[in-house]
Amino acid sequence: MIERPAPTPRRQAADARRLARYVWASPCTAVGLVAASALWALGAQCRVRSGVVEVNFTAPLPGHASVLLKSTFAALTLGHVVLARSQADQDTLRQHERAHVAQYERWGPVFLLAYALSSLIQFLAGRRPYLDNHFEVQARNACRAPPQRSN
Repeated sequence: MIERPAPTPRRQAADARRLARYVWASPCTAVGLVAASALWALGAQCRVRSGVVEVNFTAPLPGHASVLLKSTFAALTLGHVVLARSQADQDTLRQHERAHVAQYERWGPVFLLAYALSSLIQFLAGRRPYLDNHFEVQARNACRAPPQRSN
């Protein structure tokens, strides 16, 4: 049997921070997993990539379920779950959606309310509720910035 060296205190601290981020975002991730289960039942593929569950369709959907692919949104993030219309959308939007995952890790269960409130504020100010939403602007800006090293 091969023995692994004991984890260093630095590694243990990084693991504890990572676990805390997952726990903090877990209520929203639970909602995402329910949605992922429904899409999986309709034929979507699911896989875990870098700690995020990615769900998307690879083949045309049967009958009335095809309305899901006609959505105005190519992808939606719920905690550590990213729902996308297709693998191409998943690949194209991965960095943007990972910025939303990071937002869920910061805001936790409050994120959905904060996101909706930001859209409402934009609407009341006569701006575009989706495009001018603070969290969408932040995610688009994260895609333009060079990737940052994470612990």
